[in-house]
Amino acid sequence: MVKEKIWTTDWVRGFAAGAVALLVLELLIAQFVWLSGHATWIKLIFPALLLAVAIFLLRKRFHIPEKLKQPIHLESAETNKLQGLTFQGQGELDQAFEKFKRVQPVDGRLLDLLYNLALEFERKRQFGKAEAVYQYIAQSNAEYRDVQLKLSRAKKLAESVSLDSSGITYSATASRSVAAAASAPVPASASSRQQSAEKPMLGRYQVEKELGKGAMGIVYLGRDPKIGRTVAIKTMALAAEFEPDELNDVKSRFFREAETAGRLSHPNIVQIFDAGEEHSLAYIAMEYVNGVDLSRNVKSNNLLKPRDVLKYIADAADALEYAHSNGIVHRDIKPANMMLLPESQTIKLMDFGIARLADSTKTKTGMVLGTPSYMSPEQLSGRPVDGRSDLFSLGVTLYQLLTGSLPFQAESMATLMFKIANEPHKPACTVRSDLPPQIDVLLNRALHKNAESRYARGGEMARDIRVILGTLS
Repeated sequence: MVKEKIWTTDWVRGFAAGAVALLVLELLIAQFVWLSGHATWIKLIFPALLLAVAIFLLRKRFHIPEKLKQPIHLESAETNKLQGLTFQGQGELDQAFEKFKRVQPVDGRLLDLLYNLALEFERKRQFGKAEAVYQYIAQSNAEYRDVQLKLSRAKKLAESVSLDSSGITYSATASRSVAAAASAPVPASASSRQQSAEKPMLGRYQVEKELGKGAMGIVYLGRDPKIGRTVAIKTMALAAEFEPDELNDVKSRFFREAETAGRLSHPNIVQIFDAGEEHSLAYIAMEYVNGVDLSRNVKSNNLLKPRDVLKYIADAADALEYAHSNGIVHRDIKPANMMLLPESQTIKLMDFGIARLADSTKTKTGMVLGTPSYMSPEQLSGRPVDGRSDLFSLGVTLYQLLTGSLPFQAESMATLMFKIANEPHKPACTVRSDLPPQIDVLLNRALHKNAESRYARGGEMARDIRVILGTLS
């Protein structure tokens, strides 16, 4: 567009200079005709000289500034290029595109920068934005590299795959595309590349499929393409759950706790590999455990054998001993956060580093994060908690897995909180008669209202559980 404006201005100037020059020529011819034909001197030379001087001055007036403007245009173009590259390096791709669009004229170097920017959008699975960049390239040079092929592909993917704060969705177009890709006779390497391109990404992880939904987000099966590791990706739309004035604090706490929990390495704890944020989704990539959680075994018609329950809870207590010794409190121990691997009969605790958000924090809807039925009295009252709070929650879990009912139940939240803080639980042996009496001794200590009277360490609780386990036939 700038080039077109310059061309138009030059044409107008040339036309004006030509018209004035023609007028000067006509004046000189008129002077000659009158002088030779009529022997009459008409004073036309002076006006002709003035017009000639005017042409010279006007040409200088416009020609010199244009020469001065050229370095300014070049400097502005280079500045916008550098700013665009800076934004791109910082991951601010939208701002980078805006800067690149200000560069005129569009030359081969700029097209290279735009092409790389479009590829960056593709790597982030922002296909709609990649399409816009390819469209801009094609408008400047339709024959540039494989821009037409890239434009067509980005357009198809933009219509089929999307990822935002509500999660990852595939349209009907995507389903047809994936089905067509699966049935088409293409080479294995090409098929792998195509499948990889169509799958959304969270950070460096390919999202394969949805595994389930939690209180704050969705859990996906993912894959780290660099090392071929399969992971579970837990997503949380923090912006949708928390008020704007506390969002920054929640985010910093989330990443800090995830980083700390990532240092835990124990056979009974699901390991955290990574944490990040993309498309308004905070996520944690963790060890993928192909098992089932114990929430299916809390009903009276589907209880596990007491021996198995005691073994799993003892292992969980050992895991908590390890976590507490590293300064990490789980804050949300419950059957749903205990994953059982059927083949090895190993129990693994999940969601370390996530439940910290529950610490004195409420969502926009006023829901306290965490599960009140399993919380200790001090946690419900908002007082500081330590490892003994986790052991109280583990005691509640043990009670429920053995009896098929919770030790504290009520119709309302206020009544439930009162019972947990003040009323004794019903002895487990009166709910299930085949349990050994030592169980109630252990549960009385684990579920004591006063934290000072509970188990101080998970190892102590695990030891007492295994003593009882040894008495079972």
